[in-house]
Amino acid sequence: MTVPPSLPQERRLLTPVPGPRSRELMERKRGVVADAVASAWPVFAERAGGGIIEDVDGNRLIDLGSGLGVTVVGNAAEAVVRRLTAQAARFTHTAFSVTPYEGYVAVAEALAELTPGEHAKKSVLLNSGAEAVENAVKIARAYTKRQAVVVFDHAYHGRTNLTMALTAKNMPFKQGFGPFAPEVYRVPVAYPYRWPTGPESCAAEAAEQAIDQISKQIGPDNVAAIVIEPLLGEGGFIEPALGFLPAIRRFAADHGILFVADEIQSGFCRTGQWFACEHEGIVPDLIVTAKGIAGGLPLAAVTGRAEIMDSVQPGGLGGTYCGNPVACAAALGAIEAMKEFDLRGKAKNIEAVLKSRLSALSEKHEIIGDVRGRGAMVAVELVTDRASKAPNAEATAAVAKACHEAGVLVLTTGTYANVIRFLPPLVIGEDLLSEGLDVLAEAFAAVG
Repeated sequence: MTVPPSLPQERRLLTPVPGPRSRELMERKRGVVADAVASAWPVFAERAGGGIIEDVDGNRLIDLGSGLGVTVVGNAAEAVVRRLTAQAARFTHTAFSVTPYEGYVAVAEALAELTPGEHAKKSVLLNSGAEAVENAVKIARAYTKRQAVVVFDHAYHGRTNLTMALTAKNMPFKQGFGPFAPEVYRVPVAYPYRWPTGPESCAAEAAEQAIDQISKQIGPDNVAAIVIEPLLGEGGFIEPALGFLPAIRRFAADHGILFVADEIQSGFCRTGQWFACEHEGIVPDLIVTAKGIAGGLPLAAVTGRAEIMDSVQPGGLGGTYCGNPVACAAALGAIEAMKEFDLRGKAKNIEAVLKSRLSALSEKHEIIGDVRGRGAMVAVELVTDRASKAPNAEATAAVAKACHEAGVLVLTTGTYANVIRFLPPLVIGEDLLSEGLDVLAEAFAAVG
């Protein structure tokens, strides 16, 4: 398995959380790290693996966050460590644009194999998810000779200037950073829990509204790309109502618009498929990946139809560190582990446990308005009461704080800061996952 044998898979609290050593390091952080670089949990990691993070005070904490969804194969996975160590001993950098190397090509081959569709595909490797989204827009504009980009309510696509424009939420991602890139247009997404006429009519009505706005306000012939997360991440783990994505995909195909799937958080087995768009049989023109691709090393990719990818002039894509050889080796190790340990199947098992336990909690606690998600990408949305569905950010923060103090890492998210999301490593043991959910249940009981 991919769990380091030297790190016991059990929760252990030796000190209050955070402990004295973590508090000391936080003081050092305040002195030299910009305050804008915030940390969800002021606990400094010493080592990690499987479903455990061990902090500098010796506490062992259950990890239900995977470093923002990155460590799908767990930290320090054997195949990742083995491959990246061997590569680092050979060379750490030449720049693929100067002296290429096999690892970059091998990652592109793996992406061509794994991503949806049987057509010829090519990839460009990059450093971060935001950089990959930005390059997808560049490629779409080069191919279509159009400028407009359509995105959706509750979207998150990154923090560069262009991707801030694509991102929906102002605070903290956009506040004070404008002006933003032009020719970006936002339309409704099918958010079943909050759709005014109810979830049954959500898909058809949301698609109709989105297409109507594109047609009337932008003009389909001006749109280069429609960019969407098949399962929205920072917006609150929103599953678009079934039928919405296929309707948008058909509209894009009918009008020569590129359909871009942002699978940065939902990709690489996270939702029980290699990619979330596969749940509804969507084959995107371009697919954007990062996070889970390389076991924790910085790597991202845009993969798409060969003729689209080749529409950009030589030298138009890339960068000094893009497709770093050590990161490529880590990616090949991560993909090896995903296949060897059937992490798609493990994600489905995790979903069954999460939804069963969270649904039971929702029967006890009126503040849980919705349980949703796929695979190991599941969330609960908290409200003040179920009739009004008013977002309950205060209770969300309180539940997360109680979990943290008890040694369980959970993350909050959502446009209204009222969603608790669960992103455990796919290699987490079921006993450990159940214990983490026991702590969550205690936190809800304490918050009331």
